[in-house]
Amino acid sequence: MPFRPVLARISHLFAQRGRGDGGQERGSAEPFPRASGRTARVQTRRAAQRCTAVQSSSATPDCPPDPRPQPRIGGIGGLAAVFGLLLLSLPAHGQVVHQLTIDGAIGPVTANYVSDGLEEAAAADAEAVILRMDTPGGLDSAMRQIVRDILASPVPVIGYVAPSGARAASAGTYILYASHVAAMAPGTNLGAATPVRIGGMPGTPGGDQPGGDQPGGDQPAGEGEGDGSAGSGEGSGAGESGGDGEAAEDSQGGADEGADQGGSAMERKMINDAVAYIRSLAELRGRNAEWAERAVRESVSLSYSAALEQDVIDLVAPDSAALLAAADGREVSIGGESRSLALAGATVEDRPPDWRTELLSVITNPNVAYILMLVGIYGLIFELANPGSLVPGVLGGICLLLALFAFQALPVNYAGLGLILLGILFMIAEALVPSFGALGVGGVIAFAFGSVLLFDAEGEGFQLSMMLVGGVTAASLVLFLGTALLAARAFQRRGVAGAEHMLGGEGEVLQAGPPLRVRIEGESWLADSDAALAPGDIVRVVDMQGLRLKVEPVAKTDTHTQTPQRE
Repeated sequence: MPFRPVLARISHLFAQRGRGDGGQERGSAEPFPRASGRTARVQTRRAAQRCTAVQSSSATPDCPPDPRPQPRIGGIGGLAAVFGLLLLSLPAHGQVVHQLTIDGAIGPVTANYVSDGLEEAAAADAEAVILRMDTPGGLDSAMRQIVRDILASPVPVIGYVAPSGARAASAGTYILYASHVAAMAPGTNLGAATPVRIGGMPGTPGGDQPGGDQPGGDQPAGEGEGDGSAGSGEGSGAGESGGDGEAAEDSQGGADEGADQGGSAMERKMINDAVAYIRSLAELRGRNAEWAERAVRESVSLSYSAALEQDVIDLVAPDSAALLAAADGREVSIGGESRSLALAGATVEDRPPDWRTELLSVITNPNVAYILMLVGIYGLIFELANPGSLVPGVLGGICLLLALFAFQALPVNYAGLGLILLGILFMIAEALVPSFGALGVGGVIAFAFGSVLLFDAEGEGFQLSMMLVGGVTAASLVLFLGTALLAARAFQRRGVAGAEHMLGGEGEVLQAGPPLRVRIEGESWLADSDAALAPGDIVRVVDMQGLRLKVEPVAKTDTHTQTPQRE
């Protein structure tokens, strides 16, 4: 509504505030003559009382206005009506959609970020949440927490693999299946949802043995039963999983046969649990459950177009605006009730991770946590060996606390952590206790094995780099060898005080007798000798008893060729 007519209306209302019925100015025609002072007020009040009495008997005389102040109900009502019109004239705000971003491996920090984002969207009464993903996978525990939050969310979640070139592999596939609406951008892919443990894929000791419990290997379940290579999504593999029931049944049979032939009981339990989990999500959202099972058992993947054809996803959209337009009006189930998405003209509010989330994501990277742990341990050791240095102790304490925080969020194998600590102690002991290298070699071996076993790698992006382990082990070995070399030199060095320092020292006779006095390193000592000596003779210390030296003369030929040496 234009504001000029509204302002004119307000001015008109204020102009009429002093008028009575019919627009006549109050007090312009009084039925009683005016009087002055107190008499006028009394007369006016009495006339008003008489008028009120007459009105109660259904008469309608021309009564004067009540001189007492009356509430301006008409003016207040008019102002309220005007402000109501102003509020109605304001443009209505459209629906709001929050957008969360998962970029990288999925860990505990990512799960907390998604959980907080969904709670914030619910508090803001957002129409939907776009969960934008580009992830290689992550930890199983973090993935399940995100799935639980999506299933319990009162706000619809639109899983969106974007931008072009992104992927929703491993844990990302489960999250996409759990979303109320699944969408992908052109040039993206999903799949390869096999749980991964340290040492490679389950059931693939050599990586070339086919079987249903060997997802991620080069062969599918059953020889010739579909294309099990990740990322193909064509031919007899992913192309037949959604449309050919017989092929899917054959593939399932081959998978079961492979499961019986290879893999330990624990590996089969892990695979079957993952299959049941993703199938339950597929059935809940009405998506392709057969392909979901193959993604777990055989690590198959699909492109965006194949995923749309096989009912793995609901939509393909190049950007967020196109995604909202395509998802507008879709029916989703929230808390067991059907709900239609009203996304036309909705505003997308991006909610990226804050600096704290980014920092915690860096700290909880296994490689960073591993380095922080080593810096902390070596810093404290250096501080204890050199009290008062301060900087190594402060830096080591901070790094060690950060590493412990990261270990709280990561799947740490405490046996591996114990081996690392034991290896470091062995290398330190080798420098203090001569063991001819036994403690040192054992320490290096324990350190290397502990580093490899430190994390139970159960997801992409959370494995410890073997190059980092090798480099740190080599550096520890060099440090150990350097310390051992310095210790060996220290043991070989002559003492700088006491009898050991005096033995072998040479000096000059000051007084021949008795008592015999000699000068050794500028100091005068009492001495004994079995040979006759004269002042000025050169002698050598052969023994020391208390504060008295035992000396012997040095041949004159030796005095010209030898000079006293001290270390």
